[in-house]
Amino acid sequence: MTRRAASALGLGLALALGAAVAGEAGRNWVAQTQLPPLSPALSVEMRGAEGDLLRVYPVEDGRWRLAPGAVDPLYLRMLTAYEDRRFADHHGVDPWAAGRALWQAARAGGVVSGASTLTMQVARLLEDSGTGQWAGKLRQLRVALALEQRLSKAEILDLYLALAPVGGNLEGLRAATLAYFGKEPARLTPAEAALLVALPQSPEARRPDRAPEAAKAARDRVLQRMANAGVLTGEAARAARSEPVPRLRRPFPALAPHLTDRIRRENPGQGPYHLTLDAELQARLETLAAEALRGETRALSMAILVADHRSGAILASVGSRGFGPQGQGFVDMTHALRSPGSTLKPLIFALAFDRGLAQPETLIDDRPTDFAGYRPGNFDGQFHGMVSAAEALRLSLNLPAVLLTEALGPARLMAALRRAGTEPVLPGGAPGLAIALGGLGVTLTDLVQLYAGLAEGGQARPISALPEARAGDLPRITSRASAWQVGQILSQLAPPPGAPRDRIAYKTGTSYGHLDAWAIGFDGAHVVGVWVGRPDGSAVPGAFGGETAAPILFDAFQHLGARPTPLPPPPPETLIAANTLLPAPMRVFHRRGGGLVADASAPELAFPPDGALVELTQGALPVRVRRGTPPFTWLVNGAPVSTAQRRPEALLPGMEPGFADVTVIDAEGRSARASIRLN
Repeated sequence: MTRRAASALGLGLALALGAAVAGEAGRNWVAQTQLPPLSPALSVEMRGAEGDLLRVYPVEDGRWRLAPGAVDPLYLRMLTAYEDRRFADHHGVDPWAAGRALWQAARAGGVVSGASTLTMQVARLLEDSGTGQWAGKLRQLRVALALEQRLSKAEILDLYLALAPVGGNLEGLRAATLAYFGKEPARLTPAEAALLVALPQSPEARRPDRAPEAAKAARDRVLQRMANAGVLTGEAARAARSEPVPRLRRPFPALAPHLTDRIRRENPGQGPYHLTLDAELQARLETLAAEALRGETRALSMAILVADHRSGAILASVGSRGFGPQGQGFVDMTHALRSPGSTLKPLIFALAFDRGLAQPETLIDDRPTDFAGYRPGNFDGQFHGMVSAAEALRLSLNLPAVLLTEALGPARLMAALRRAGTEPVLPGGAPGLAIALGGLGVTLTDLVQLYAGLAEGGQARPISALPEARAGDLPRITSRASAWQVGQILSQLAPPPGAPRDRIAYKTGTSYGHLDAWAIGFDGAHVVGVWVGRPDGSAVPGAFGGETAAPILFDAFQHLGARPTPLPPPPPETLIAANTLLPAPMRVFHRRGGGLVADASAPELAFPPDGALVELTQGALPVRVRRGTPPFTWLVNGAPVSTAQRRPEALLPGMEPGFADVTVIDAEGRSARASIRLN
């Protein structure tokens, strides 16, 4: 007998011996089997909101090995019919197959057919053991019997579907379907299923990307067997044989690399990760980031962040123009601290509207002003004289923003930023007036989160790509009315040349020295932020938010698909009035210290105190002011309720339970404010 025949005979004897193991001694022998780990390492997966793969990470040795997931039933029928017809019935070893293999080998003088069951193949794959040595085969037999005692048939099949080699560093069914067909294994054609059945038999020799003819021949043999076994009709098998085999191996998804790396780093040991990202939108915006600055010779990068401000879900996050060392592409610029330029001005104006310092039609004098040695100018080097607050915000004038910040107090601006959930970083010391024009560090994520709050009527709106990370009580940044007023002003800005005239509320910014160009905007559903600059922080002469970042912002909104969602109507408490119809103290803004210089004669609320819980009396709120110059104007949530009051006390009618901001303004334009809750 030849050596080949002897090997075949030994194989048959070993399998027959395994099949014959019975009795208490045999059961003990199987029960005492030391099994290898039954949970092999699987590739970490990042999935989008619809379950689409965003990114896949290889296991430590560089192999792509994915959990099976949903599998086409046709493939499973073909697999068991080809590999192990009695898989559902045997206990790890198939004695009928063993006898057949022995008989065929003895007659032919060599191996004609194998007798390894799917369970035995799993045993071999778990231990990465060979198939030709008697000792190895006996070990597989013993492990197979033990696997059948400890696992269900479905669990054994899942291990095969995860571990079967399919060419190169690919293992398992899903790795094969994604790499060769670019799809999940839930739906396969007969030709695809047959190729996947054939590959594990000789994965390197049959790799379709390297040996397409061998792959096709092996696939067609499987199809013929399936037709003979009745799994496929003859017509279906003939049609499948005409289908070409794939000749290329597709790369695995690698969307949102910066965000997925960060989430995996901050939340280790999980998987798969279910994120809120829209995979199609993410892909479109990554393409936009790669192409928007094509031809640009200044080595610029960019970042884009999109969120649904209604839910706080991050829908897309592009950390740079590309993910790689070129252009410092590994740096995630959605989380890099940068100067925000003028992008904080909407918050400043909203806070000023809240405190009764101004209304959109209040006039502010834009002229050279000295703030104890700090003399800010406007971007265009010009001063515009008396302008309305709305026009000052639309034109992004610096002096009005600094005047309002002085009146508010820089600490209040910092507190509002923190209520919005941002983490601003000061270069050192207490906040000064320069923070109004970008003299602090924030991230693109911070700004998108801030604008999400403004878009949500002044309610803080934390944003996250993890669905479970956005719960909890949310503080209020500004009143509903002030947030709406700011959004209305920003929506009246002209779009960049060539962009659609959709009603998007947006603001641009350019940091000092042209280090950063910004554009942040929102509609009734989405908020989008764009940063353009150099990751190393070097200057980019000629880069402006309005010219560099704003066109990309509008392109990003176009990639959202449908037309922008309309902005909401004004809340009922919103004051909408021409300048001449405003209370006299609010028609013209007068500079005051805003806490920088104490004013002993300034008005102070005697009642209600800040933070108080106040019981209403027949829908009216009693108030009292000490000091100040009459007449007094009383506002609730930025809207005048009582004017021309010469007495220090008043009864404000029409109040309803809930939170309220109460402001009093004296004849000299000085104000005091308290945030209270009404019962």
